[in-house]
Formats: sequence, C-alpha cells, structure tokens
Amino acid sequence: MKRRDILKWSASAGGLSLLAAKPSTASAALPVLKPTLPQKIDPISATLRRLELVGRQATYLWTESHINLAGVPMGAVVPATELPALEHQLKTIAKAVEAVTNFAASFATSALASGSLQSLDNLRTRLAALQASFDQLLAANGGLLTLPAAALSLLGTLTGTAGDIATQLKQIHHDLLSQGPLGALNGPKTVAQYDALFVTIDKPAVAQLLHDNDLFAYMRVGGPNPMLIKRATALPAKFPLGDAQYRQVMGADDSLADAAASGRLYLLDYEGLGDMAPTGPVSKPLTGTGYVYAPVALFARPKTGRSLVPVAIQCGQDPALNPIFLRVDDTANAEAYWAWQSAKTAVQVADFNYHEMFVHLGRTHLMSEAFAMATQRQFATAHPLSRLLSPHLEGAMFINEAATLIIMAPLTTGDVILTAPIETLQQQCGRDRLAYDFYDRMMLPNDLRTRGVDDTAALPDYPYRDDALLVWNTIAQWVGDYVAAYYLGDGDVTGDYELQAWATELATSGKVHGFRPVTTRAQLVDVLTAIIFNASAQHAAVNFPQYSVMTYAPFSAGAGGTPAPTSNAGQSEASWSQMLPSRLGAQEQILLFHILGGVYYRPLGEYKDNVFPHLPVLLDPAISGQGGPLERFRNALAGIENTIRQRNTARSRPYEHLLPSRIPSSTNI
Repeated sequence: MKRRDILKWSASAGGLSLLAAKPSTASAALPVLKPTLPQKIDPISATLRRLELVGRQATYLWTESHINLAGVPMGAVVPATELPALEHQLKTIAKAVEAVTNFAASFATSALASGSLQSLDNLRTRLAALQASFDQLLAANGGLLTLPAAALSLLGTLTGTAGDIATQLKQIHHDLLSQGPLGALNGPKTVAQYDALFVTIDKPAVAQLLHDNDLFAYMRVGGPNPMLIKRATALPAKFPLGDAQYRQVMGADDSLADAAASGRLYLLDYEGLGDMAPTGPVSKPLTGTGYVYAPVALFARPKTGRSLVPVAIQCGQDPALNPIFLRVDDTANAEAYWAWQSAKTAVQVADFNYHEMFVHLGRTHLMSEAFAMATQRQFATAHPLSRLLSPHLEGAMFINEAATLIIMAPLTTGDVILTAPIETLQQQCGRDRLAYDFYDRMMLPNDLRTRGVDDTAALPDYPYRDDALLVWNTIAQWVGDYVAAYYLGDGDVTGDYELQAWATELATSGKVHGFRPVTTRAQLVDVLTAIIFNASAQHAAVNFPQYSVMTYAPFSAGAGGTPAPTSNAGQSEASWSQMLPSRLGAQEQILLFHILGGVYYRPLGEYKDNVFPHLPVLLDPAISGQGGPLERFRNALAGIENTIRQRNTARSRPYEHLLPSRIPSSTNI
C-alpha cells in the first residue's frame, strides 16, 4: 500500500485511520530451522542471500519526503508483509466500535447520532459473527504450514468483511466529526459537561482525584510520561524560587539547600517543546482558540517521605512574565488554591504535548520504523538477527503510517486534540526524533543515570524505573544467550557483513543519532536489548496509560482553553474550568485513547510469524529446545509478573503497565 494512496482518504479517516488497511494475507515465509551468519555459508548460499536482499531492498525503500513528516526517514511504501494480521485487526475494530459508539452517544441531541447508533448496533452484530468465524478457522488450521484452498478462501472473505466494517466505522466517525463541535466553541465550561461525554464508556478513576496533588506528582514517575523528571542539584536562574518559598510549602525544618544537597529536588522543564508552545493563542476551525504552555515545575521528596510532592510551578520560561505559584492544599484560600490548580493544568497540557509528539510518537514509533526498515533491507531471512528482531518490529510500519495520518495531518484527530499549527507539530516531532541519541537516551540505564534518577535511595518511589529495569535486565539476559549461540566471539561480529551493513544503514539512511559500528558481542547485546525494549516495554509504558489517564480531558488534555494565570487575584473554579479544552477535542481524546490504550496483541516472549496461522519463527533447538534460552526467558518474564504484582501490594498506587502479560512484543498499536 503506497503512502500516497493512503493519503487519498486520510483527511476523512481521522482517528479511525488505524483501521485503514486490509489485514495481511501474505504468504508465510519458509521456516528457518537453523539460522546462519553470512560469512559461515557456502558461496552459492551466499549468492542466494544477496539476491534475496536485492529484492527486499527494491520493496523497502527509504524516503525523507513523507507529506506529514518531511526530513524523517521512513518507508516509502507499506509492503504487504507489514500489514496487520486479521487477528490484530479484529481486536482493533472491537475497540473502535466501542469508541465510536461512545462518540456517537455523546452527540445525544443529534439526529445523525441516533442513526449512527443504529448502524453501530448492526456493525457490532457483524463483528461478533466475524470473530466467531475467525476463531473456528484458527482452531481448524492452527499449526499448518500450508493452508488448504478452502481455508485461504475463507480467510479472504473474512478479511474483506473486516475491511467493510472498518470502512463503515470511519464513515460514521467522519460524519459526526464533520458536524462540528458540541455546543459553543467559547461558552462556559464545567467538569460535568466533560463527564457527560462518557456515555457508554466508563470514566477513568483519575476523575475521582482530579485536583489531587499527590496524583499530580505521581504522574511524573508512574504516568504516561515518566521520562522527563530530572534531579536538580541547583535551580536554574530562570526559576527563581527562594528558600522562604520552599519552606512555606515543605515546612520550616527543611531547606532548599539541604534538599538539593541530599538529592531530594526534581525538576520538570518543558523548554524542549520549542515552537509547539507558542506564546499566544492558536485558532483552529473545529476547536476555536487554544493554548499550550512551557512551564517549569519543582518537586521534592520530603525528608521522611518516599514519594515526590509538588512544590511550585512557573507557567512559562520567562520569570519576568510568569510568577511562581506555590502548592496549596487548603481550599479555604480559594484564589490561591484555584491559581495552583490552573498552574497544574498548564503542566498537564505541556506534558500531554511532550508525551504525544516526543516520548510516544517520535521515540518509540518512529525509531521502530528505522529499525524495521534496516532489518528488512540488510538481514536475510536466514540471519539469526532477522529471526530475533522481526517479531519485535511487526506492525510498526503500518501503525506508523496510521499515526502520521491521525496525528500529523490537517483536520484529523491529532489536529483537533493538539493546539500548535499542524506544520509546527510535524517539524518539532521530526526535530526530536532526529536528535534522540541511541546510546545516551534509548538505553534505559544510561537515560536514568543522565537524568539523575537512578539512585533508589534518593528517589525510592519510581515504579516505572524499577519495573522497567526488571524487564530490561531480563531482555538483556535473553539476548545475551541468543547472541552467544551464533556469535562465538567478537570476530564473528566484525565478520558479519550483513550486521555491519545494517549498522551503517541505521546511522546513515535511518539517521539514528549516535548509532555507530558494532564491533563486540557485548555491544551487540546492548544494541539489541535497547531495540527490543524500546519496541515492546518502553512503548507499553508510554502507550497504555493513555487509556486510564488521557481519555479524561479535565485531568490531561492537549490544549488549554485560556492563558495560564499570572496571579492569584480573581482565580476561581470557574476560571480554572475555562482552561479546559474544547469539548470536541475531549471527545476525540476519548475515542483515540480508548483504541490505542486498549489493544493488546502478541505478548512479549511470543515469537510468531505475522502471517496466518502464525507459526513459530524460532525453531533452532539451541534456542527453543527444552530448558533453552527461550524457555528461560519466558520463565523469567513470569517471575517478573509475580514480582511486580507483589510490589503493587505495597505501593500507594498499583503500576501495571510493565506487567509482562501487558507488554506487546512490538509497537503494533
């Protein structure tokens, strides 16, 4: 499917462009019983491998001219083998039906919504029948290398039905979106109006703790974006918080100097949003006027506490224009309390934008695209690293195509949810992706150390860090065992000309910042660990909280409705509620994140072909035999599951996003 063909319908697809393509009906690759390094095979086999790669390189073509992400290396086409499996599409369509049903129901007074709900009932019935037929097909043909003609015919029929349901869903969503916003663009806003948007979908639990300061702090270590918080050994000059102000919040027995010296100060700084946080309003046709902010926020760990608490927020980068607001817990001081709540909202809006464009889209999705392209272009099917990496890169190119159309195209879901002009979003996302350093940032231990948050004694309560390291170390052990089975020494690494071409391509065509030649087994293990962790666990950690946090716009939104406060004077619940985004944007958040945060497909530890009936791809007894590396990896993942569940019994809030059972193998949603 060519990207330019997809673009023909992108403007009307909106958030449902996830459902764009027909599921893959490509043929399964021949099984590889014993993967081999290219330098260890005979000349005829080597020639055949080169011919295979020539054909692959003619299919997987690089481009830096994607209409919505110019300058970012991506695949010029989405090959048939990269389209999602029918099983995946059925999961996605099921969530989309739920999301569109709620979307239609939230337009309760609309005649169009009433008709849409009737159509959705019919689609729901068709989908149930389709799922039952697929389940029967899978039960009858599981494990077969070659499908009977009747099974192939039925698979094609089911695929067509899924495509038809998806097309109708997109049309229903498009028609509702096109009728415009619910209510006046700039009228009075209340939380009750946003609560009313949850009609057939439950409100997330964060709605009960909307103004809670502890939850606000927890988001930095266990929310959708746990990747920005940094230890502060001193405060920057642009954030002139004084010791007296610090003591006013934290108590007379603490001091700013002591907190800094003992590693108890932590900072959020959204300067990196750049032009995504314009200083003035941005007007859009469907959502009216919106704002994004570039705040600086200070958190601290109390002397006797384990968890961060918020201290102060400055809603912009220039202290001359943006006063510092101190934490207020007492609602009796109404103006100060609501000024503080408004400052928190400014942080949440900034974090939403930083998360979506950088942490989520750029650093997981678009990075996986580079690895998917290079892996397909430079590793023959029989290469051991092709067998290892392909399941971790499955679906990335298709979902990235959908993501660039959902978020990065004019008048689609992302343009409705986010504030900055679409051209600015495109430029800034691309800038961050190209600057993201592979070794310093994508390798988890290095990133934690760089941000100064690796010390568990200084910052005991950081569930993302602690659970992520469990998964990282287990992946590293698995990869180490796998590499050792094929690379007997460093000479095998340097002699692997497919590996060397892969590394060169990532550094050049893929523009992966900091990527360099791989020369040792230890380095290769680190590189592969980072790629697999990023495509699986890291994506899970930043994707799935969207469902439980970012569907609720009063708590987390891509736009603010008014400028940030500049003083306590006149602040009230009414002024705070005017900071909430357009209600149409809130409706789209529910729809998009219900889908993105609700599809779990192919858990970590499964290595199967993308083509029905999804046969195993790791067949070498040295890897998949009883008691071998793959079994040990799966057992270790089960152990992590138990460890995290035990940790959650003692945590103030359970952190479940890195339970291995909830980590898909690849960035496939």
